[in-house]
Amino acid sequence: MTPLDSGTAQAQATNDPIEIIAFFLGEQQFCVRTISIREIRGWAKSTPLPHASPEVMGMMNLRGAVIPVINTARKLGLGWSEPTERSAIVVAELGGAIFGLMVDRVSDILTLDSSLVQPVPEMTSGFDKSYVEGIIAHQGDMICFLNLERMFPESARSDFAA
Repeated sequence: MTPLDSGTAQAQATNDPIEIIAFFLGEQQFCVRTISIREIRGWAKSTPLPHASPEVMGMMNLRGAVIPVINTARKLGLGWSEPTERSAIVVAELGGAIFGLMVDRVSDILTLDSSLVQPVPEMTSGFDKSYVEGIIAHQGDMICFLNLERMFPESARSDFAA
């Protein structure tokens, strides 16, 4: 990383490195900041929970703690994603709430300049970009940068607390 010629603190802040974990949902690549990620686990069947939110696949035992497993594709409005042998559970922690995100496959863990995060283009077709922090163009791919705090606000996380 090279500092910008202007040398201002604000300009340098825009080039701060960010660490992300990239994953696929179908053919689309998404990512989240690694700071909220505790671990990545292989797919394991979860136990269904009656009357749970539509995106909650069920519950799993994580070393003695019962945590919900979220169908990430469903949470994002992409339809229901069926787990396969390549699926993974990305275990996240936000504000003391621990939950698993079922993804089709994890692709990479990267450190990138924050200046690579581009704003989400304005669309008029009712597209809700509240979960999206930006778009990253990386090695010919477009990675949708998700914001877990917006996807799971504190009011929703209180339901996850063990």
